[in-house]
Amino acid sequence: MNGKTHNDWDPGTYHRFRGQRLRPALDLLSRVGPLPKGCVVDLGCGAGDVGPALRKRFDPSQVGQLIGVDRSPAMLEQARELAIYDRVVEADIADWTPDAPAALIFSNASLHWADRHQTLLPRLVSTLVPGGTLAVQVPHQNNAPSHRLWRTLADELCPGRLENVALPSVLLPAQYYHLLETLGEVRLWETEYFQKLPPSDEGHPVRRFTEATYARPILQAMPDRERDRLVRAYDELIPKAYPMAADGSALFPFRRLFFTLVRAGYDAPAL
Repeated sequence: MNGKTHNDWDPGTYHRFRGQRLRPALDLLSRVGPLPKGCVVDLGCGAGDVGPALRKRFDPSQVGQLIGVDRSPAMLEQARELAIYDRVVEADIADWTPDAPAALIFSNASLHWADRHQTLLPRLVSTLVPGGTLAVQVPHQNNAPSHRLWRTLADELCPGRLENVALPSVLLPAQYYHLLETLGEVRLWETEYFQKLPPSDEGHPVRRFTEATYARPILQAMPDRERDRLVRAYDELIPKAYPMAADGSALFPFRRLFFTLVRAGYDAPAL
């Protein structure tokens, strides 16, 4: 993942809902086909949650090195401890370029933190070997109550605080398709996951889920007093959109956008 601020990520907070965050990554991985020879890049690898699945799926003797790339030192420290990646690289994913053409660039829940997708994605495709795959999953949730309420309350309770805050965003699905369709074979789809979030002693489960990701830059822009006021207001209002069950859990529909592109120009060997 690639933060737009200089404040580092908190792996513990992020991993509070590790299972829910990993499911889309595994669904994306299941749509990746055979690869030509070249490195496999986990772009925005975070703490390396997808690393074991990538290592299991792609034999390094048949493909190449497994490389993790992320901007967060705290996340990369955990990724290194897994001893899954052949290399981990601290870099901003918006500027990173592989040392050699890649067979797969796999980006799970990270590109929405980067700007200028209209130029970034074609550049990433250009770093693939012919027949290589770009596989991307990003949240497509910004207009849902879970995310919209953070912005609305911040504007109402803390006017001006969001003026210089860069929030994660994505293009429309059709924009991605038309951006990529001339570069290779594109497949694009959406999935809405109905996630049952466990109860929390420290607030509504949807608040706990979103504060580690989407709301992170919003909360980091607030002084402690304003942050506490914002969190209390969010906890008070969010049950209207996501009611809690008797045990304190909440059902949380979360939409995600997926696409894969296989770069043109590869002739598969005859069988």
